[in-house]
Amino acid sequence: MSSKGKILVAMSGGVDSSVAAGLLQREGYEVTGVTLKLWGGPSDTGCCSVSDVTDARRVADSLGIEHHVFNFGDEFEDHVVGPYVRSHAEGLTPNPCIECNRHLKFDKLIRRAKALGFNLIATGHHARIVEFNNGLCIARGADFSKDQSYVLHMLDQGQLQQLKLPLGEMTKTEVRKIAASLDLRVADKPDSQDVCFISNVKGSRKKFLEQRIDLTPAKVLDKNQRIVGEVESIEMVTIGQRKGLGLSGQGAPKYAIEVDAEKATVTVGEKPDLYCSTTEIKDLNWIDAPYPNTVEVQTSAHGRTASATVTSSVEWIEPHRKVAPGQSLVFYDGDLVVGSAIAG
Repeated sequence: MSSKGKILVAMSGGVDSSVAAGLLQREGYEVTGVTLKLWGGPSDTGCCSVSDVTDARRVADSLGIEHHVFNFGDEFEDHVVGPYVRSHAEGLTPNPCIECNRHLKFDKLIRRAKALGFNLIATGHHARIVEFNNGLCIARGADFSKDQSYVLHMLDQGQLQQLKLPLGEMTKTEVRKIAASLDLRVADKPDSQDVCFISNVKGSRKKFLEQRIDLTPAKVLDKNQRIVGEVESIEMVTIGQRKGLGLSGQGAPKYAIEVDAEKATVTVGEKPDLYCSTTEIKDLNWIDAPYPNTVEVQTSAHGRTASATVTSSVEWIEPHRKVAPGQSLVFYDGDLVVGSAIAG
């Protein structure tokens, strides 16, 4: 069988990317696997760990394909870890996985692949690439519970033309069955956590941040700007947070409704105060022309969508929970990703 061409598959050591490599090989592509070594710090867990590199290499061996490791550690520090820390210092809530996709997996990796003679790359993301007007766009994967279109919203036309997403039409159960049929050792491997450079151990995020920045105590204010408490570090507080504010047992539950890093204050309110009719945005981007009609807006990787119209801000059709500044808002028309912005 003649080869469909050379393709570089990003293999994280998990079941999804392993099956992606196996499927593309079965389709007739000349597959080479690559694992990105991004983080080697003390919280070396998730999709960047040494054990995951080993798992990816063993899967490649079982498939009979070449496997390489690209060390993008410096770029990961510059484009993901550094901005993550600075965002917390500024009172923002960052999306490190999105920035990793934006700068490394679908920029640096594509450029490296082209330099090595690969016309295509592939990943194991649960999303689809579909035709849209005169180009392409990202669409939700068939398995809604595993859909990862939210974290791929930034892909441009050039990147989409060079990308394959073999799992887009599959459920996770089907992926694991294929892994078992291919006798892959990772068939039952659990999914990795989201933030690969911070472990799941309680207190790890605080420990990580305090090693890089000075954490700032902050006053906790009520809606009338009266001091009602104090938190150890404003960098650890995000909009909507309830725990860790030191206000338990003081009447109705209180939530952080505003975080002001410059003034070192956290304003709290009750649950109705968490809702708003408008969300200010920046970095608005449409895949094609701006949508004059209602879109569905997703504000977190696995969150539910809500209807809104989008101009220079997001106007919610019904009151919506406040979105933490720094979070990505992704706009959908049905299953199609049609635009995005960042909460300001």
